[in-house]
Amino acid sequence: TKSGCQKTFADMRWNCSSIQQAPSFGPDLLRGTRESAFVYALAAAAITHSIAQACASGELPLCSCGSVPSEVPGPDFRWGGCGDNLSYGLQLGAAFADSPLKSSKLGTQALKAMNLHNSAVGRQVLSDSLDTKCKCHGVSGSCSVKTCWKGLAKLDEIASDLKSKYLAAIKVTHRLIGPRKQLIPKEMEVRPMEETDLVYLINSPDYCTPNLHLGSLGTQDRQCNKTSVGSDSCNLMCCGRGYNTYTEEVVERCHCKYYWCCYVVCKKCQRKVERYVCK
Repeated sequence: TKSGCQKTFADMRWNCSSIQQAPSFGPDLLRGTRESAFVYALAAAAITHSIAQACASGELPLCSCGSVPSEVPGPDFRWGGCGDNLSYGLQLGAAFADSPLKSSKLGTQALKAMNLHNSAVGRQVLSDSLDTKCKCHGVSGSCSVKTCWKGLAKLDEIASDLKSKYLAAIKVTHRLIGPRKQLIPKEMEVRPMEETDLVYLINSPDYCTPNLHLGSLGTQDRQCNKTSVGSDSCNLMCCGRGYNTYTEEVVERCHCKYYWCCYVVCKKCQRKVERYVCK
């Protein structure tokens, strides 16, 4: 979860650095922000993903490969191999991720409801990624026989899908609807909330300047991209404060030659690279 979050948000003002001390979270991940929504969703997905694949690789004694898919195989392949055990991953993953939230005395009911909802969204995005993966068998690489199984997407892809949901997350409130309290959109006219939406309770800081109370580290000294127009652009990343330019010498492999058989010899080349860092 740490590496996936930091990789996915490397080009944003909030670069997921507050997850470094997990499970001791910073204020921005304890107060019901959209950042905490993303982290809980990704963590829930990561737990289920790890368990499902550990079952398939024989690392856990109480489970094995996923069950053979019920759908009829196509004319050009047969079911085989060892699929990821998603059902066991979901069962154990939900128990592991949600039990502390349900039993803990810490946090408000609203925050617990939000975290449970976002954890469920993470598991749903992971479940939706289950896809058919195949391997060919045949003489000298031909595909005369194809064996297929059901496998989950890589966690980086799940993190990317959840980032899209993070950007479109809905602000909610915890209100009594009928016999029990439920999460409902704060502003009903924005759009109706769906089960697969990430939700948050309070607005995030802008992460431009340091504020320990809010969990913002600021963007001073962060590297930015001078030619970009996205979130990593020097204008957005540096919050309009401007940037400093410096030159760095980079040593790279170059002029590589392949020798039969079977190794590659490269030279080392130095080149100067301009870097831009927020003021």
